[in-house]
Amino acid sequence: MKILIKNADIITIDDERMFINNGNVAIENGYIKFVGAEADVTGFNADRVIDGSNKLVLPGLVNSHTHSPMTIFRNYADDLALEEWLFKKIIPAESKLTPEDVYWGAMLGITEMIKSGTTCFADMYLHMDEVVRAVQESGIRANISRGPIQSSVRTKSGLEVDADSCTGFFNNWNNKENGRIKVYVEIHSVYLFDEESIRDAAALAKQLNTGIHIHLAETLGENETSINKYGADPIEISERLGIFDVPVFAAHCVQLSDKNLKMLKERNVNVSHNPTSNLKLGSGIARVPEMLAEGINVSLGTDGTASNNNLNLIEEMHIAALIHKGVSKDPTLVNAEQVLKMATVNGAKAIGFGDETGVLKQGMKADVILIDMDKPHLNPRNNLMSAVVYSAQASDVDTVIIDGKIVMENRKLITIDEEKVKYKVNEITRRILGS
Repeated sequence: MKILIKNADIITIDDERMFINNGNVAIENGYIKFVGAEADVTGFNADRVIDGSNKLVLPGLVNSHTHSPMTIFRNYADDLALEEWLFKKIIPAESKLTPEDVYWGAMLGITEMIKSGTTCFADMYLHMDEVVRAVQESGIRANISRGPIQSSVRTKSGLEVDADSCTGFFNNWNNKENGRIKVYVEIHSVYLFDEESIRDAAALAKQLNTGIHIHLAETLGENETSINKYGADPIEISERLGIFDVPVFAAHCVQLSDKNLKMLKERNVNVSHNPTSNLKLGSGIARVPEMLAEGINVSLGTDGTASNNNLNLIEEMHIAALIHKGVSKDPTLVNAEQVLKMATVNGAKAIGFGDETGVLKQGMKADVILIDMDKPHLNPRNNLMSAVVYSAQASDVDTVIIDGKIVMENRKLITIDEEKVKYKVNEITRRILGS
């Protein structure tokens, strides 16, 4: 299908030409054919023309760390420390989940993400075949991390890596759905694995020529546990046991030493900054200004809705741009452009889609969102980048295109039955939580 978006203001996230006023985006066979002025699209015969007047066009947002099926536990087990939240509330509730529950939870998460402008996300959870099914049906792009350890033994000692099932999952789904799906290996954390299983999981990722998605250095308690268990902090033990021998995107990285920062840079580890979850769980505030100064690729994630409690990356941008200014008493830190790059091009790079999406330019996959600028809080339009980061709301996202296909238009989802999804998830929560 050929789509032409006409007469729109555009933020490309392409450093060579960041802003285009009253421009056009031409899409053909899932790719961006042109981004520019009227002359660029002369002779382009579109099947569908979208009027971009009063719209702002930008790359789809990339949520680089979440657990989409955890929408089932939204607004459950709040105001608790991470260890109590996870081990006393969340893991016991997760034991009641069926694969079908995970599918509907993921569908609700994807619904929320698309409606708030996210076109690509990174997920780790249970029953990941069901998350893949939701990704297939919805049309979203995703990095799916499959844990090599059976979920029933997640909290036991003496863990064993099931390489065969993880390899089968990888072979079934990696680069499928026109390349919309990538598969990495999940190492949940160094505290839920042991030394042998970390080595084996890292070796498996290397064997499959893929990457690793991990929670890393999220809390002081995690660091203390790691030192007691391994004699090294989470960053050091990850280096020692081979995790950093493959591409890695690490969620949180809140509790980092100066030595850790150098190590992450040297090993090209991508960091997913999850400010809302870290604030809500009292984990702390990641050293993002120092990471950026060090040259570490920092992206943005929401975490799951049990610790956020939403998947709204526009809100995440807003918070990420504010907290570092406040705690450092320096309003120049983590500016709007840096944050918007975290949510787009940096995220795409972090989760394995850097050559495909995150930037609006010729040859990239057509993951595009349109924001309705005809809103009081988005006028006057003095600075479009500031408008997105400091003023925009999720409900301002009007149209979403993923892989060259329109999945939402005029706020109406095309690939998902939103009412059915909400009904199903409410049924599940009544059964599991009694709510």
